[in-house]
Amino acid sequence: MRRLSCSSLWSTPLSLGLLLSVTACPGDDGEGGDEISQPDTTADTTADTTADTGETGEQPEPLTGVADLHLHMFAEEAFGGGWFHGQVEGPAEIALAMCDGGTPGDHGMLREDLSVLFTACDEAIYTEAMLQVPLFGALLNLNGLGIAELLAQVPGSDGDTGLHPDRTDGWPELEGWPRWDAIAHQQSWEGWLEQAYEDGLRVSVMSAVTLDWLCRAIEPANVERPDCDEMDDVIIQLERANAFAEANDWVEIALSAEDARRIVSEDKLAMVLSIEASHIFGDGDWEASFEEVYALGVRTLQPVHQLDNRFGGAAPHNTIFHMTQMEESCHIDTDCGLTSGSVTLGFDVDENCRNTKGLTDEGAALIEKMIERGMPVDLAHMSEAMTADVYDIAVANDYYPLYLSHAHFREIMLPAKGREEKTTPMFIVDMVRQTGGMVGLRTAHEETNTYEPSPVTNTCHGSSRSFAQAYDYGRLGLQVAIGMGSDLNGFIQQTRPRFAADGCSASFPVEAQCQQRDERLEGLTLGTPFDQKGLSEMSLLGDLIDDLELLGSDVEPLRRSADDFVRMWERAEGMRSGPIPDLPAMDGSGVTVLPSHFERLQEFPQECDEEYCPGALVAGQVCRFDAECESGTCAGAGACGSPEGICE
Repeated sequence: MRRLSCSSLWSTPLSLGLLLSVTACPGDDGEGGDEISQPDTTADTTADTTADTGETGEQPEPLTGVADLHLHMFAEEAFGGGWFHGQVEGPAEIALAMCDGGTPGDHGMLREDLSVLFTACDEAIYTEAMLQVPLFGALLNLNGLGIAELLAQVPGSDGDTGLHPDRTDGWPELEGWPRWDAIAHQQSWEGWLEQAYEDGLRVSVMSAVTLDWLCRAIEPANVERPDCDEMDDVIIQLERANAFAEANDWVEIALSAEDARRIVSEDKLAMVLSIEASHIFGDGDWEASFEEVYALGVRTLQPVHQLDNRFGGAAPHNTIFHMTQMEESCHIDTDCGLTSGSVTLGFDVDENCRNTKGLTDEGAALIEKMIERGMPVDLAHMSEAMTADVYDIAVANDYYPLYLSHAHFREIMLPAKGREEKTTPMFIVDMVRQTGGMVGLRTAHEETNTYEPSPVTNTCHGSSRSFAQAYDYGRLGLQVAIGMGSDLNGFIQQTRPRFAADGCSASFPVEAQCQQRDERLEGLTLGTPFDQKGLSEMSLLGDLIDDLELLGSDVEPLRRSADDFVRMWERAEGMRSGPIPDLPAMDGSGVTVLPSHFERLQEFPQECDEEYCPGALVAGQVCRFDAECESGTCAGAGACGSPEGICE
């Protein structure tokens, strides 16, 4: 391996392989960059690194390929099997057949009366919660259809839950689904995964996912396993993953780092099995349950998911899970208004809205068990308190590798999103770096602040341009190894397109129209379905990377992220001795916080007291005024857009 000079080290895009191979530079005191004012992660960078390179000091050949650290491939079995439409396996015309649009409701439909899910607490608790949090009252009083249709309502989305008659078309048209905003239709059909593999995917962490509360909330007639036992769902998904690998010669389950290195070297897809469940291992003997899933091939996992559990505290984010947590804790917290006004439902938070629950004794035993087996520890969804506790155990075990399978970098997000504990701050990224871990970057970046050093302009909110801000911030500023964290089939929206009617739609409509117009005029397209659908399904993961490259980002670190993952796993299995030496300094500067939507709205021209984007609409689109149309003519429009017209 070529030895890097000090100057070349600081100018080379970071990868874990590089970190595990460099030696200290003469006279380098390791100082510089922003001070990290959170838990102390200062490491002794003089540690012997012989264990990282083996007794001979030789490095294995670098692997080529993309690592996706978080994919819910078999989520059709999640939530009792009652939420997703479409199958992973089978001919496309069967696996991706037309859905019924929610009538009578084969999927994506909640039960008529959700109040039956809230019975564990005193009536006074529920009354107080309804007074303090109107959404909780709506949850109890609206029918299931109303709540189901609220679930997917984000800017630019009509959703695919509840009634969705415009999203029924099956194979081959698939006009209504999958899309970037699909949360109830299949996104990981086997043909799409194979296409991602052909495009360079070489490591896929398949996470068996579920949540018992959502299973109970689904229309009972749709649920295949009404007991809603989370581990039943998990076991079925793991069994299906093993059967899938047996049936396909291009994919293999990796049971060790050596396995993973061999599989990728043979130009196959290394599938690594994981679990993401709020009540992982249930209420019984967790060690027996651990051994059961280990025997099925699980080699990494998340100790917590959406809710606090026996192992530790979760990072609160979506308000629907605050209410779910309240049903378990019967707690209304007044230290911080995370849910609404001045209250937080369910979680015990401090004045900064951070969950006070850290790692429990059982959680510490689970982490030690994972370390004993050489299983990389996934920090995703952990509270900051729990993360700090896990880091202490990692340090005590020669800086055992910690990673994040799907993360948002906190400092690049807009203030409202950045306040969520689930976003990842610099000090946690530094913990990951010190232990030789990596980050799977969530592929839906909504609206982001601008990272000035990025070569990609931040001019299409929610698209690959937004993803580029976060990716370049992590790559150049935080100096951390990055893979993808697709979270497909993960009940969350994805990267938006740049060239569709709902493109650039993470901000507000008028700005989105102008950004769509500018993208259209620039014409920098891939010429694939990604242009119009965004990251709608797994086969387009490579297109997202290609789009980043087209826009100007250096994507070579992503295209060798499989090597980063395998080296991290090798470190977990014993090839380590203390912290990663000579880490480049983190630099969190260069982030320009965007003005508020209200401030930006004032910059647009008005007609009839209505803001509009000049020339944004093309022929056939509905318009209000001539000035909105690219042609300059809004045929049939009345005064001030009443009635509306059509652009010629």
